[in-house]
Amino acid sequence: MRITTRGQLAVSAMTDLALRQQMRPVALSTISARQGTSLSYLEQLFSALRRAGLVDSTRGPGGGYTLARRADQVSVADIILAVENLKGDDTQSLAQGQAAQMRAMTGELWITFNSRVMDYLQSVTLAELVTQELARGVVVESGEPAPQQRARAVPSTKPKPRLAGLGVPNSVFALGSMPLMQRR
Repeated sequence: MRITTRGQLAVSAMTDLALRQQMRPVALSTISARQGTSLSYLEQLFSALRRAGLVDSTRGPGGGYTLARRADQVSVADIILAVENLKGDDTQSLAQGQAAQMRAMTGELWITFNSRVMDYLQSVTLAELVTQELARGVVVESGEPAPQQRARAVPSTKPKPRLAGLGVPNSVFALGSMPLMQRR
């Protein structure tokens, strides 16, 4: 069994998501900033996690990702298997004769090893990782910043200066229509 950086990043990002999803969906850009991971790489990971049914996505303003199941129902093994291209047999890259000899000599060792690693990863839940992070003192913001909203025009109560009588144009259009001599 080979667990790559891809699997490690997926577990870390899912822990981040589980810590912060209480208020609203979490945008990948915020996870990317906190984890120091490229946004496009996280998009690939979360696409695989969504296909595996571990996360749900929400589109549009205020969109992002949430867990599809409770954190205590998601194991580290679920996350790893969703993003890694694990094969049941790591001897597939060897020549057929070498693979057969290796299986005959130490096959039981590696089968047992892989089984124990998988059992351990299945025993650790996302909820446990969240608890560990909180115990370490990780600060969880009260929520992510609200999406930017368009500012509404508020009528000004301050009176506009009257410049028309002073020969001062009130727009660039008025300035352009003034004779050149009068502009100076």
